[in-house]
Amino acid sequence: MNYKLSIARIWALSMACAASLACQAQTPVLNLKQIYEAALEQDANIRASRAATDAGRERLPQAKAGLMPQISASASRNDNNLSSTSPNLLGKPVTTTDQYFSDNRSVQLRQPIMNMQRWLQFEQAKSIVEEAEANLDKDLQNLVVRVAGSYFEALLADEQLELVLAQKTTYSSMLDAAQKAILAGSGTRTDIDDARSRLDMAIAQELEARQNQDLTKRQLQVLINQPVAKLSALNVGALKLTLPEPANIDLWTQKAEDTSPEIKALQARLASSKREVSKAQAGHLPTLDAVAQWSNSGSENITRINSRYESKSVGVQLNIPLYSGGYVNSTIRQAVAEQMRAEETLEALRRDLGVRVHKEFRGMTEGVLRVRALEQAVRSAEQMLKSTQMSLKAGTRTQLDVLNAQQQYTLALRDLAQARFVYLMSKVKLAALVGDDAQASVEEVNAALSGQ
Repeated sequence: MNYKLSIARIWALSMACAASLACQAQTPVLNLKQIYEAALEQDANIRASRAATDAGRERLPQAKAGLMPQISASASRNDNNLSSTSPNLLGKPVTTTDQYFSDNRSVQLRQPIMNMQRWLQFEQAKSIVEEAEANLDKDLQNLVVRVAGSYFEALLADEQLELVLAQKTTYSSMLDAAQKAILAGSGTRTDIDDARSRLDMAIAQELEARQNQDLTKRQLQVLINQPVAKLSALNVGALKLTLPEPANIDLWTQKAEDTSPEIKALQARLASSKREVSKAQAGHLPTLDAVAQWSNSGSENITRINSRYESKSVGVQLNIPLYSGGYVNSTIRQAVAEQMRAEETLEALRRDLGVRVHKEFRGMTEGVLRVRALEQAVRSAEQMLKSTQMSLKAGTRTQLDVLNAQQQYTLALRDLAQARFVYLMSKVKLAALVGDDAQASVEEVNAALSGQ
């Protein structure tokens, strides 16, 4: 009976392992490029930005319509009941009642000949469309930064979890060795307490690391609207630590001012504000329209019931504004204030953009030095750990020394992983600030991931 039970347990465990391996084999491993391409289609912010751009594009045909001929038609038919009272020959009032139908049909064509407000509105619409397009480019650049940031945060969370699990295994082994040593009479209670304390801390850090890992995966899931199980890890051998090219911060700043989508959007807004000032000033100017009209009516005149009239007219209509209660002057002052606000907002963006470009430029240049320094620190910490372990066997070091060396080695590995991701993020952000091609930027970083 026990033998059969053991066979059943072994079979169940083997089936469970096979199912787990099959599930892992089916789980797709996503890289940065795949996440970005999925986010282009699924990210709600990008879809909202595309819709806003489509709405902005419609301002141009709407403004153009104001310069085109306007044709309108109308038709009416009425049932009239007319009662009239008038004195007869004897001076007595007599009431008569008439019931008849009246109708009217008309078609009017109006073509603006001179209307500066509508023309300036058409020119302003071009700037509005440019701003909408630039805002979409800005959001697409921001998407690269958001995707890369969430992706590297997820990779860093995976790295931290692996380091915590390695520490946990090491502390468990040391706790077991310390307990065996004290039973053999060669250990101390301090070694046991210190190892147990570090193990308990590692267990708490594991819980935090797993929670952070789940959170970062969910951030990516929100971007692509699908579950994220595995990500391509960083391939250290394929990571190329390169300096910005050109290696001149002033050239990068100038490039950002010339090609940044943020700058282009505010420049288009400023141009639109200037057109708004001119449009408001045009409120004082006369307008001239060409008007052609045809109408056909019947029984509209009560003195000639059952008669029909046909009218055709062609001419021009001049409208000269004289006084509107100060409305036009108020709109001019408002437009001038809006123009000033656009100018100052653009200047503030230029200054802020220069600071951000400087930060990411330094993030790349100093990031290369920091990664190389930390790589050397990891090698030194690893050698120190090995030396301390050998000294423990020789009796010249204690277990506490080994634990400290292990912790220093783990911290160096964590700092190195973080420095690599910070360098890559600075690279992505710098490219986004100057308006470089987003797809090319993603592919360049994606080449540093495993499997590329």
